[in-house]
Amino acid sequence: MVVSSGRCFIQEGAPAHDFYVLTGGRAKLFTLMPDGRRQIVGFAELGDFLGLTSSETYAFTAEALGDVTLCRFPHSAIDRLVERFPRLRGRLQKEASSELVKMQSRLMVLGRKTARERLASFLVEQASPCCGHHALHDEQEPITLPLPMSRTDIADYLGLTIETVSRTFGLFRKEGLISVKGASSVTLLAPGVLSDIANGIKRD
Repeated sequence: MVVSSGRCFIQEGAPAHDFYVLTGGRAKLFTLMPDGRRQIVGFAELGDFLGLTSSETYAFTAEALGDVTLCRFPHSAIDRLVERFPRLRGRLQKEASSELVKMQSRLMVLGRKTARERLASFLVEQASPCCGHHALHDEQEPITLPLPMSRTDIADYLGLTIETVSRTFGLFRKEGLISVKGASSVTLLAPGVLSDIANGIKRD
């Protein structure tokens, strides 16, 4: 199925009859706070499973960042899918456990890191699907990343103001750590340094 930009395909609180696999594009995941404010809890990318660990209702809303393509499967079909594709069981278990790992990582970012460390963590997180966190630490070659989310979305996700995010992007540019062309992509000029910043490591 294809979902156009800005459309929601999972609604927080709706009955969780299905789970989804993102086969193209990106999506932002958010919840609504009691006062009506939105809190972004993550960004989904190619290959991510969404709604897999939901119980009776979905715990978040998923909105397309640009056009996205999805495969939708009913929860009731999981047993049949695993029987037909035995290797799928391990993948489903891995995806379910990774949601907890991502949540723990996010809590650490919000609770202990400076604005500089938070933004570096975000950029490293975006690069990790192609490089991996450990490989990125020693990476010297520039890496160009698509960033379809707005600066407001990034600020919301990191628990910062948009002014702080914009200022920190500017500092990273001045330090030669990144280059930005337009609003939808960024090049990590020093991935290893950014990885160290994200982890609170100071280089000599």
